[in-house]
Amino acid sequence: MKNTTTIEKIFILDGGIARVDDGSIYSPGINVGIPMTLSCNAYLIRHREKWLLWDTGTEDDLVSEPQGRIVAHGIRGIVRRTVASQLDEIGVRPDEIAMIAISHAHFDHVGNCRLFRNAKWIAQKAEYEAMFGPDPAQFGYLPELYATMRQNDVELVDGDHDIFGDGAVRIIFTPGHTLGHCSLLVRLPKAGPVLLSGDVAHNRENFDCRRVPSFNADKQATEASMDKVDAILHTEMATMWVNHDTAQSEGLPHAPKWIA
Repeated sequence: MKNTTTIEKIFILDGGIARVDDGSIYSPGINVGIPMTLSCNAYLIRHREKWLLWDTGTEDDLVSEPQGRIVAHGIRGIVRRTVASQLDEIGVRPDEIAMIAISHAHFDHVGNCRLFRNAKWIAQKAEYEAMFGPDPAQFGYLPELYATMRQNDVELVDGDHDIFGDGAVRIIFTPGHTLGHCSLLVRLPKAGPVLLSGDVAHNRENFDCRRVPSFNADKQATEASMDKVDAILHTEMATMWVNHDTAQSEGLPHAPKWIA
């Protein structure tokens, strides 16, 4: 039997917030004209003697713009606490992070990639090809945010992937929001299995109602990925952390606190 207790703890990092004037971009026909604020998190995971970072948040430079800036898809990114300062508070230097993986390449998930040049990048093949393909802009990507990742040690994976080979952390291929979108299943020693859903849905209600954002790359694939995540939640008896669900995020302890 594989060892599934090799994770020590997870830190939830504040990766900024996103604001939109019309929440219906996440739920066509619902919340039309209603402004929404979304949490944006990054997750620092301790596996034995290695650090793994899942997503990198909105770029730290935005901390100098209190009102934030509209970055892509009409979404305003705002940074209140830099990822770098939170790592410093925890006592972890960016160059100590051994591995990095991202749910997908939108600005609020890859904003600080350049901080982690020593990390091995576990990259989903379909997402990598879209990020460095002929027209990243068609997916709402800003290549300048992740350009340095080409110089990282890269391991391309295709589909689901067991990162450490012991069942403790698994990349779950959940395309639809983007062509290579992924989620992450983490087996915590006390809290049990947690599924970091990325942008499979932007809040729990949209997930339960199978609402697909208007700017997703593939509606049918998104719905199939929601079904896949639902099945994993039931099979694994896992808790889902919805990255952009502000209400849920506010109820979870953030760094420098951790969850074991």
